[in-house]
Amino acid sequence: MLGRAIREQPRIFAVAVTGSVLFGLLVIASAYVVGGVVGEVVVPAVERGEVGGGALALAAAALFGISVLRVVGIFGRRLGAGYMQYRLQAAYRRRVTRRYLELPLAWHHRNSTGTLLSNANSDVEAAWYPIAPLPFAVGTLVMLVGAVASLFVTDWALALVGLAVFPALFALNVVYSRRMAPRQARAQRLRAEVSGIAHESFDGALVVKTMGREAQETARFAARAGDLRDALISVGRLRGVFDPMLETLPSLGTLAVLVVGAIRLRQGAITVTELVSVAFLFTVLAFPVRAIGWVLAELPRSVAGWDRVRRVLDSTGEMPYGEVAFDPAARTPATLGFDDVHFGYEPAEAHLPGTEVLGEVTFTVPAGKTVALVGPTGAGKSTIASLAVRLVDPRRGRVTLDGVDVRELTAASLAATVALVAQVPFVFDDTVRANITLDRAGIGDDEVWAALRLAEADGFVAALPDGLDTMVGERGTSLSGGQRQRLTLARALAGRPRLLVLDDATSAVDPRVEAAILAGLRAPGDGGAPASILVVAYRRATIALADEVIYVEQGRVVARGTHTELLATVPGYVDLVTAYEQAEQEREQDRAYDEVAPVPSGLEMEVDR
Repeated sequence: MLGRAIREQPRIFAVAVTGSVLFGLLVIASAYVVGGVVGEVVVPAVERGEVGGGALALAAAALFGISVLRVVGIFGRRLGAGYMQYRLQAAYRRRVTRRYLELPLAWHHRNSTGTLLSNANSDVEAAWYPIAPLPFAVGTLVMLVGAVASLFVTDWALALVGLAVFPALFALNVVYSRRMAPRQARAQRLRAEVSGIAHESFDGALVVKTMGREAQETARFAARAGDLRDALISVGRLRGVFDPMLETLPSLGTLAVLVVGAIRLRQGAITVTELVSVAFLFTVLAFPVRAIGWVLAELPRSVAGWDRVRRVLDSTGEMPYGEVAFDPAARTPATLGFDDVHFGYEPAEAHLPGTEVLGEVTFTVPAGKTVALVGPTGAGKSTIASLAVRLVDPRRGRVTLDGVDVRELTAASLAATVALVAQVPFVFDDTVRANITLDRAGIGDDEVWAALRLAEADGFVAALPDGLDTMVGERGTSLSGGQRQRLTLARALAGRPRLLVLDDATSAVDPRVEAAILAGLRAPGDGGAPASILVVAYRRATIALADEVIYVEQGRVVARGTHTELLATVPGYVDLVTAYEQAEQEREQDRAYDEVAPVPSGLEMEVDR
């Protein structure tokens, strides 16, 4: 990992190491300057009872010069190390995010959103934590080699003390690192699990409140948070044992130098200047040597984070695009075809069998026509919609646009040809304009308003405080469910797709508004030919607008024809549409009751929310 970091940022690392080496060599130099000042200025001054101004000025100049150069070294080291660390973290966040976008939907089904957030954030940060102290540690190694060499030049006995202390520090750091590794790996894994549970609870807040599961979700989160707390306490306890030992060893070395140095001084083997220099050297070495410990201490956490990041970067299964491109100026409706399509979701674990959810699906959406996809819950309608826009690829069979397999199209051509409006509308924490354009070229305000009119959303957008510049909040919290659906529909329409796939995309919209939207889509008045439409529908009025209805059950196409034909020939279709219609009538009755009912109490309003 450290080698990878150096290879990716060699120039910045060189700047940081140069500053660190300069600092390390100046630490050694400062020790001998201090020794010289004590031996040549302080001791004579004590003996004579006076000191010369020239000697004091020279000593002050030497100390000041060394200090200035050390500041330069510290500045280069810290600036380079920080820049290198944050640059690597930013680069790998981008790599992880790009990899998420390249990996197929099936891969995302097997990984929770909380885990993916943890991979892109805390795991990437942890992976490159050792980079900050790394240049300092490299400079410290150079400093230690220089210090040992200077010790041998000064006195062999004092050098032996240094040779005893420095290997002991390294050995202690190695033991510390090995014991810390499993603790850091477990803590990093628990961070991701806590993040995943929190994200699930936030995303499913409405379901949790509706089902009265707040206490259970709190308990589930508390259990994992408690495990993370215990893991971090275990890390802290180990640090509490080893950190004092790592701090104490250099101090013991200083004490040993003073004892041995005093003996050698009495023997006349060394001078006061040399003793002070070596003692001061051991004193100032205590802090830099800790930099090596910081790198070794962060390596277990770093490796744990890197393993999780690498799992994403090394994941396979991306869907490569082809080389076929449609004419970008083409505005005629596209023809969608399904030819003996089979599809199954991959299991979360490789040894488990997969589940086939679609089989032998064959149908066509003719150019310019509207086809309604109808079926009970779990029949595979949303999967068919995902296959139509190539969010997933079939196991067998072909999905075609104008006779071309979607796997042979370029990414740009596919994106310009088809648009999906999903069941659950997603609105970004941005302006209305930004949510519709998504920074796509060629979409100005005129195109935005045209798309809003087609989606029957221009009225409420015009009434917003700042119109197109209104901030809609995280996931569109300031909008109603129907408004969010119409906004996401306008987003799809703004790109003027040749095929529009609506996956129950107007379920929260009033039936009359829905009918107006579908009628407008069939014959838009804002320019351009009408697109082909595949709509997952359940309302009778919506289904009746379709040119053809495809009825699916258990992943198979059971029947196809007009709405009237299926009502006359398919009992299951009749039962389903009738059940939907009854449910819709009950919802309409509830809405009518709410309009005339008295204002609810505070408790009822809270339950309503």
